[in-house]
Amino acid sequence: MAAFDQLLEQAGQACAQQRGQERLRSHLLAQLVCLGEHTITGLLATSGQQFRDWSAAYRFYGRNRVAPAALFAVVRGAVEEQLPQDQPLIVALDDSILRKCGHKIPGTAWRPDPLGAPFQVSFVWAQRVLQMAAAMPEGIDGAARTIPIDFGLAPTPHRPRPKAPESEWRAYRQEQERLNINRKAVACLERLGQQRQDEGQTRPLWVTVDGRFTNKTFLKNAPAQAVVIGRIRGDARLHEAVEPSAPSSPAGGRPRWYGPTLPTPEELRKNEQVPWQEVEAYAAGQRHRFKIKTLDKVRWRVTGAKRALRLIVIAPLAYRPQKGRRLLYRKPAYLICTDPSLPLARVLQAYLWRWGIEVNFRDEKTLLGVGQARVRNPCSVAHVPATAVAAYALLLIAATRAQQSPSLPLPAWRRARPTAHATCATLINQLRCELWASSLNPGLADFSSSRPLDLKSHKPQPHLASAVLYAIAG
Repeated sequence: MAAFDQLLEQAGQACAQQRGQERLRSHLLAQLVCLGEHTITGLLATSGQQFRDWSAAYRFYGRNRVAPAALFAVVRGAVEEQLPQDQPLIVALDDSILRKCGHKIPGTAWRPDPLGAPFQVSFVWAQRVLQMAAAMPEGIDGAARTIPIDFGLAPTPHRPRPKAPESEWRAYRQEQERLNINRKAVACLERLGQQRQDEGQTRPLWVTVDGRFTNKTFLKNAPAQAVVIGRIRGDARLHEAVEPSAPSSPAGGRPRWYGPTLPTPEELRKNEQVPWQEVEAYAAGQRHRFKIKTLDKVRWRVTGAKRALRLIVIAPLAYRPQKGRRLLYRKPAYLICTDPSLPLARVLQAYLWRWGIEVNFRDEKTLLGVGQARVRNPCSVAHVPATAVAAYALLLIAATRAQQSPSLPLPAWRRARPTAHATCATLINQLRCELWASSLNPGLADFSSSRPLDLKSHKPQPHLASAVLYAIAG
């Protein structure tokens, strides 16, 4: 709790006016320990302000009195302070949706449902968001925790009616190009690079993305100092990188950058004449040995002629659904890296850490209720979820600074297989225990005490302390 209080103090001083610092700190804390819906009134009730005027809380977000960018700057500064000297800043970029009901909320539209059936494309009314998270190594095995360092809306323009004038359609296409998700991602990276340059940071920057961002718009416009590690298709057409040659004819022409066509990633995987290499990396709670093939100094017309790449092919991993069952295999993965000189093990490990941003999205939506606030003011729509994500990031930073295991005993169903690090649900329960345990006086020992089997069963009664402190027993 002491580490979290220190971060709350830094966040309040950096991101709000003097009169709003206490309100910001109370809202950040309430975002984590709220037991009901994470609406503005839910935060007020958690803070004990349900009998006061609530309009000031709505004006706090609606009149731009909180700066989420400054909040995330505090988080990123804390991340870079704890990174080892030889460790680059590895960030993951990804987008997601926040489901909504109101059709008058700014930035909402019909979007494909990622949880829909695979055989039928379904749509939901939602907002699109873009998040960037930094990897924080934990322990010596290669485990890492991803911590959000940027979060914002990524809306799409409103489509005009079919019979609208040509001027409206022209303006719509221009706005559609400006709000492209890949251009928004490039803008996030440029803003991050500018902030780090102003602070005098010289640590290298690595960016890991999935197949959505490995395209011409993102790769050609990404900052030159950022190393991009992304996933590509198995049928991508690659070329051998050659040194630019002078025009062969007197008439001139462009120099030759692209050499002979190389096998596609899928063909390289099936080629038995190319041997597999074994690289060890951390994933899914333990270290694994991955079989990979690689080609360095290749060029892809999508990234342009000036950038040489490294291709990495990862063989499918074998797993058993249950003990004694037959082996099943996952799908292969094909990666590119814009710096062919980097060690294969570090590139593979950096991409495996990218999965942490998916965990961040799950925690933010299911545990912190990001997107549940019922606001329609444009500033509030952007700032309320960003503030909730910043509170989540501060909690993760405080957990890494504390470097101690939670004192609240684990439930019986989690004792057999404890996780490598404390989950977000465990951290929230621990925070509630440190805040409310003295008031509830629960006596934690009776949570795990067992009654003798020969006694007559008694009528069960709800236990207040257990219900509050174990509200999230993840």
